[in-house]
Amino acid sequence: MPEERTPAGSFPGRDQLSLRADCERCFGLCCVAPAFAASADFAIDKAAGQPCPHLQDDCRCGIHGQLRQRGFPGCAVYDCFGAGQKVAQVTFGGRDWRQAPGTAEQMFGVFGVMRQLHELLWYLTEALALPAARPLHGELRRVLGDTERLTRGGPGAILGIDVAAHRQRVNELLLRASELARARLSRQGTDRRGADLTGADLRGTDLRGASLRGACLVGADLTGADLSGADLTGADLRGAGLSGADLAGSIFLTQAQLDAATGDAVTKLPPSLTRPVHWPRPGDDGEPAGGSGFPGRARPSAAGPPGSAR
Repeated sequence: MPEERTPAGSFPGRDQLSLRADCERCFGLCCVAPAFAASADFAIDKAAGQPCPHLQDDCRCGIHGQLRQRGFPGCAVYDCFGAGQKVAQVTFGGRDWRQAPGTAEQMFGVFGVMRQLHELLWYLTEALALPAARPLHGELRRVLGDTERLTRGGPGAILGIDVAAHRQRVNELLLRASELARARLSRQGTDRRGADLTGADLRGTDLRGASLRGACLVGADLTGADLSGADLTGADLRGAGLSGADLAGSIFLTQAQLDAATGDAVTKLPPSLTRPVHWPRPGDDGEPAGGSGFPGRARPSAAGPPGSAR
């Protein structure tokens, strides 16, 4: 269950409301379906399909306001892209897995697939907002429609989807969109796809138009860096310091990535994203928002965004 967030600016005109988590209309699926491994992200081990001990009868998290302090930053940054309410209210017609226990195993499996499909929908919607990718807009809309249709199937049909094959199809299109969007800014030496930049000192670095798809930037210090036009698909930003960084023109940056990093009041964000509530505000006397020391943390084992290291 993600943290509440403070708006950083007006949202774009494109409709992404169906791709935003609505926990009120879900059955706590993200607190039950995935497995947790005790780590810096989760304080406990939890098997897939086992309810988190903090999940209450009303599907709310009993420690929602203290997730980070209680050792669950992974929960604080999690985003289902609206898959939870889609599965709960559409695929299963509002039947709660607790009132209909026979649906539980299937519902949890469907949630895992739906979450990936909704993530792809988010990326495709973002690509359609890139003016430079206009030559691909027709193809992007077709694939967006195909992906949306996949989400409307019944439980059996959804579980039978070859997600890897569909993800590859989407990824190839997103790569082309990225190349068009970065064409004017990309320079030699800025292709850092899949690079291990754990704890790297990148203060003030010019990363305009860089490809950072799938790069590991855990604990990296990007204070004052210029990431205008940089492709951040699947980049691991846990503990990365973004104080004063310019992310306003970056592409394919998700809210979950921002929430996992640390910035400040002058970090520039894309208008579609919001400033995380745990970031320092003007006048705060908290710790500096530079690299916050997460080197060596294991990366998530779940399937990442489309072709993040490609």
